[in-house]
Amino acid sequence: MTTHSASSNGKLALHGFNNLTKSLSFNIYDVCFAHSAAHRLEYIEYIDEEYNADRLTGILTKVADMIGANILNVARQDYEPQGASVTLMVAEGPIEVPLRHPLLPDAIVTHLDKSHLTVHTYPESHPDKGICTFRADIDVATCGEISPLKALDFLIGEFESDICIMDYKVRGFTRDLKGTKHYIDHDIDSISDFISPEILADFHVEDDNMPQQNIFHSKLILRETDLDRYLFGSGVNEFETGELDEIAGQIDSEMQEIFHSRNFSG
Repeated sequence: MTTHSASSNGKLALHGFNNLTKSLSFNIYDVCFAHSAAHRLEYIEYIDEEYNADRLTGILTKVADMIGANILNVARQDYEPQGASVTLMVAEGPIEVPLRHPLLPDAIVTHLDKSHLTVHTYPESHPDKGICTFRADIDVATCGEISPLKALDFLIGEFESDICIMDYKVRGFTRDLKGTKHYIDHDIDSISDFISPEILADFHVEDDNMPQQNIFHSKLILRETDLDRYLFGSGVNEFETGELDEIAGQIDSEMQEIFHSRNFSG
């Protein structure tokens, strides 16, 4: 194995390569109101345009670049009537394999359990209540020094998030030059510490962390909502004041239920 010397930026001096696996998993929710059949069709068309497999591939490719990962392979799929999935298999450093190497497919597949980026989307709506909730499940797992936390600001912005529920865990261990095991190689008190203050100012944040287990959990929900942003058609102009108050209540109830993982109404 290669022996790593101490660097000027304070990184651990390791014996061999960094064996730590850092996993960031989170759900992003975007809520809207589409009561009529025309509005629901507009919602589906919006999802197909904004969150199809091609655009999701572009988003994950940017994430890979941000965290310093090299893409090995891409798999993507659009579903009917809506929804999509994308998986990127990545490595911390470039993989030098001859173009016609017979083991290339196996080498790519076996790397999946170490470093990968995935996104799955789940658009859904209720025809009676009019509430539509788009969910994206994102997983970024890296092995080595690269950290998935670097892409948080970008992902929250790209998915126009109303609610984010995030889990971060560091698994395994790596050894320093003296043979001492290290179960984490960076300082962290909360996931939200890696989100910019400008973005955090728009959200209410709750943390539930177990630092002794290297497990961190954070939830974000928007502090204020602009009702026009949640409507299709011509927006607030299509509704009476009383209707808008009722819609605002439904949207707020949906967001609170998702944020607290419990139903407040029948």
